[in-house]
Amino acid sequence: RSSAGMMLPKFAASTAATSPAAVVAMRNFRFEPRVREYNFLYNDVLDYYKHYKELGVSEDDLSKDLIESMLDECAKYSSTVLFPLLQSGDREGCTLKNGNVTTPKGFKEAWNVFVESGWQGISSNKNYGGQGLPSSVSLAHKDIMATANWPFFMYSGLSAGAIATLNLHGTEQQKELYLRKIIEGTWTGTMCLTEPHCGTDLAQVKTKAEPSGDGKTYKITGTKIFISSGDHD
Repeated sequence: RSSAGMMLPKFAASTAATSPAAVVAMRNFRFEPRVREYNFLYNDVLDYYKHYKELGVSEDDLSKDLIESMLDECAKYSSTVLFPLLQSGDREGCTLKNGNVTTPKGFKEAWNVFVESGWQGISSNKNYGGQGLPSSVSLAHKDIMATANWPFFMYSGLSAGAIATLNLHGTEQQKELYLRKIIEGTWTGTMCLTEPHCGTDLAQVKTKAEPSGDGKTYKITGTKIFISSGDHD
């Protein structure tokens, strides 16, 4: 069993992946988040609720019952929706057809549930559609979801970086246009790091952004590959 509660199948070194023993082991491959341990950390180890009072967060906005309910719902969603999608993610992957990227079976529906449940905006700015709760509140659900299905969680994880950047450095016009859409899950952040000539050596990147002169936009030159969470369904 992993530290996050994942039940790991035991394979003998000589067991073939297609053997009956391997098939049985895979059927027992499941994810069981240890919600009790998260509650133990919140209550007994870190005493988060005392800390929240010191921050001026009222119990009406952030109660123990609310946190426990959020953890329970997160565990249910992660174990019954996200974790099973590891199979379609491995077997299908993303596909590109006629210029359109399609995610593996079930990813789009899982994202819709993620958005409708408000997970993206738990700790985001209230003024732009978020719930404004302390970042430590969203830390637990991020840990559980990322453990359940890291490829899926990348979509929201990359959005978190875009949200933080816009919230700190964006103009009011940019926040209204982009921040609100990302917090509500209509749009996502993306990651465009490596380039054809450099692989993992990012010191060789040549793409650059130069001010276009209007004080609002930049001219971008260069080529990126492996764009994560770009234009997809």
